[in-house]
Amino acid sequence: MAGATAAPSNAPRKKGGLHISRSALPYVLSLPALLVCIGILIPFVTAVWYSLQRYRLSQPWAQKFNWGQNYLDFLYDSSFWNTLQISLTYAGLTVGIELVFGLSIALLLQKRSTLNNFVSIMLLMPLMTAPALAALMWKLMTNPGFGILSYFASLIGLEDFRWASSPSTALFTVVLVDIWVYTPFIMILLLAGLRSLPTQPFEAAALDGVPRLQQFFRITLPMLLPYILTATLFRLLDSIQQFDIIYAMTQGGPGDRLTVFQVEAYLDFFQSTNIGRSAALLMILWAITFFLSNIFIKNWLRLRERARGTA
Repeated sequence: MAGATAAPSNAPRKKGGLHISRSALPYVLSLPALLVCIGILIPFVTAVWYSLQRYRLSQPWAQKFNWGQNYLDFLYDSSFWNTLQISLTYAGLTVGIELVFGLSIALLLQKRSTLNNFVSIMLLMPLMTAPALAALMWKLMTNPGFGILSYFASLIGLEDFRWASSPSTALFTVVLVDIWVYTPFIMILLLAGLRSLPTQPFEAAALDGVPRLQQFFRITLPMLLPYILTATLFRLLDSIQQFDIIYAMTQGGPGDRLTVFQVEAYLDFFQSTNIGRSAALLMILWAITFFLSNIFIKNWLRLRERARGTA
C-alpha cells in the first residue's frame, strides 16, 4: 500500500526456543556421553563390589568382604583354568577361521559388479539373524533323529554323528555355528577395505609384470592390515565373551566342555547363587578384554602413523 510506512530494518526480532550460551554448549553436547558412561559405570562398580565379597543368595546372612579371596581361589581352581583354556581356544579358532574365510570371500567379491554386490548382500543374511536363534536353527539341523545335517553326514559314512551332544565334537559344532553367523561381518569390513585401496600401486605392479600372488603379499596385505586388525579386534572381543550360541546349543556342556567365561558366570549366579565368584569371573574377563584391546589399538595406531609417514 502506498500510504503504509515500512518497518525499520534494524528493528529487533523476536527469537524463540532454548538459548544456550557458547561457553555452556560443549558441556551440553557431552551430556549424552556422560549419561552413557554413568549407565556403564554403575553395573561395573557393582560387579567390582560383589567380586570382593563372599556372597551367596542362598546364604544372605553370611555375606561379608573377603578382600580378593575370590581371585586367589581361582589360582587353585581347576574349573577356572578349564574355563580360561576353553574361552581362549574358542576365540582363537573362531577368529582365525573367520579371518581366512572372510578375506577369501572379500577377494573374490573385490571387483565391483552387479553380481558381486548381490552376492555380498545375500551373504550378510546370517549376520542379520540373532545368534541365539541361529544356534536353535543349527540345533534342529544337527538333531540325530531328523536333522538335515545329520542326514548328509550319514550319506558320507558318518553314522550317528553326535554333533553338540558329544564332548569330542561339541566345540567343533559351536565353532561351526559361530563361523556361519559372523564370517559375513569380517567379509564386509575387509571388502570395504579392499575397495578403498588406491589403484596406482597395483597398476604399476601390473606394468612391471609382478605376479598376482606377490602383489597380494607385498601390496594388498600390508595396505589391508589396519582393516584386518580392526576386524580381528571386534571379533576377538566378541568371541571371548560368547554366551548366546554356546548356551542355546549346549548350556555349557556336555559336562564342562564348553563352559566359557560368560556361561560359567551365568551358571554360578543362577544355579549356584554364588554372586561373589560370578562377579570375580566377569572382572577377570573384563581385564582380558581390556588387555587385548590395548594391544590391538596400539598396533593399529602404529600402522596408521606408518602409513602417514610419521613412524
